[in-house]
Amino acid sequence: MAPPACTPRLVLLFSGKRKSGKDFVTETLRSRLGADVCVILRLSGPLKEQYAQEHSLDFQRLLDASSYKETYRKDMIRWGEEKRQADPGFFCRKVVEGVSQPVWLVSDTRRLSDIQWFQEAYGAVTQVVRVVASEQSRQQRGWVFTPGVDDAESECGLDTFGAFDWVIENHGNEQHLEEQLKNLIKFIHTRL
Repeated sequence: MAPPACTPRLVLLFSGKRKSGKDFVTETLRSRLGADVCVILRLSGPLKEQYAQEHSLDFQRLLDASSYKETYRKDMIRWGEEKRQADPGFFCRKVVEGVSQPVWLVSDTRRLSDIQWFQEAYGAVTQVVRVVASEQSRQQRGWVFTPGVDDAESECGLDTFGAFDWVIENHGNEQHLEEQLKNLIKFIHTRL
């Protein structure tokens, strides 16, 4: 695999339960920092692309929040686990290919092996961010517990990690969320 086009100044690895707001937080950060400074990397992107190719599916439809994706979610999780067991850095290496921005936001870190790969590859510039939201807040955003998904490693793999550099509370209090994002942005600027 080709190395990234540049070495990042900061890699933020975001994790959290489904509907906790990981995508909202990373999209907000990118919009405030600018696409020339900051890029969102989704480990699920190369996973879905490879899965779609191998199973003759519509890659674009696997990227959205549709029932199409939900139809294949359990099998995609199983397939992705098999790929990771064979090569824990497979999707991590694919997602960083050709990236040139100095700040990387990995929006869907789900496993300890993901964190370990980035920490080994990029060392001290790597920070781990957990986005948390109450079950009630997640339900208001459309989350419904799905057996085989919400109790699988892809959702629970980092529940006991505990060594997060940042914890962003996203329970629906916009003012509190804004204060946390301002603090994180202030930190990001110290790394540029």
